[in-house]
Amino acid sequence: MGVTKSNKSSQKAMIKQMVKRCSSLGKKHHGYVDDEDEVVGLPLDVPKGHFVVYVGANRTRYIVPISFLTRPEFQGLLRRAEEEFGFDHDMGLTIPCDEHVFESLTSMLR
Repeated sequence: MGVTKSNKSSQKAMIKQMVKRCSSLGKKHHGYVDDEDEVVGLPLDVPKGHFVVYVGANRTRYIVPISFLTRPEFQGLLRRAEEEFGFDHDMGLTIPCDEHVFESLTSMLR
């Protein structure tokens, strides 16, 4: 089973979209408006070149390097997230797998 050209193109488009979103995280005026119409900034604990994902039933927060976006193992998790949750929602990027599986995978990617 080979990867078709259209699958590669859609993977590249997905990665570009994620990198674009993640690279804007460090910008000074980036934020969103909450329910009380106040501008809320992004967390200061996310270093440049990283982004936040939420994993598992408890939505545990992890900070991961943007470089993971190019790894096939992580791309598989992103596809599962897109299938289950989509990417256009207000709950943050949620990865649908058990925390211990995510930790094991990401420890191999480092």
